[in-house]
Amino acid sequence: MTIAPELLHRILEGALLAAEQPLSEEKLLSLLHKEEQPSKATLRDALEDIAQSCAGRGFELKRVASGWRFQVPEDLAPWVNLLWEEKAQKYSRATLETLAIIAYRQPVTRSDIEEIRGVAVSSQIVKSLSERGWIKVVGQRDVPGKPSLYATTREFLDYFNLCSLDELPTLAEIRDIETLTQLLNQDSPPAGDDEGDSAEPDKAACEGRVRAEERISDGPEASPEEASSEAGANGAPVVTPPEAVLVDTTDAVPTEAAVSTNPEAGDGSGQ
Repeated sequence: MTIAPELLHRILEGALLAAEQPLSEEKLLSLLHKEEQPSKATLRDALEDIAQSCAGRGFELKRVASGWRFQVPEDLAPWVNLLWEEKAQKYSRATLETLAIIAYRQPVTRSDIEEIRGVAVSSQIVKSLSERGWIKVVGQRDVPGKPSLYATTREFLDYFNLCSLDELPTLAEIRDIETLTQLLNQDSPPAGDDEGDSAEPDKAACEGRVRAEERISDGPEASPEEASSEAGANGAPVVTPPEAVLVDTTDAVPTEAAVSTNPEAGDGSGQ
């Protein structure tokens, strides 16, 4: 006998509030006994009903790459963020450029990124993005030296409230890295503080950055099928509106502008 709709709603709400990460529909179904499980369509309708019931409230139910989660709406972030003294991490121009190139041209090697940017890519930038869980190695290119291929991850997609690469804005919508910085509410670092970006002549660096966007535009847009099967629809560039602040039901002290019910945004890497 299928579970009653009212009880299904309550179970879904309780599970999503208690979860430490977004929950997939398969995971939500697994919480019910086999004879009680509704169809996936019925489950989706129940989740949509809950999402609609949150309209105009201080929290919302949002679907991201890893599943569904409760979070604080973006427009309330300026106030909710005041609960924590620690400021959100700021990312340098070099980091944003590198991240955007990986997202739109993945999978790519460091040499691909350097060719587009016109300057050498610091190992620290790649390391910091990897440690943040936003990019990962998905293979090696079959050329001498076997350079690593990088792609964005599902955790990165979750962080920016996206479900797939199809939701990425077009390059026509985002024309320069300064716009990306503004959308992220991040301040560019002072000159010379580019997260260890390899030193190059100022003129070359400027010309390289001017060419970066043009070269991204010239190349074909990456599709979920073109990124490796592990990467899948697994990454989002820094081109979305400021991320939402998620409902914090734990005692963990958040370290990012987004404050999630989960200490870390998912563990997947692709759809």
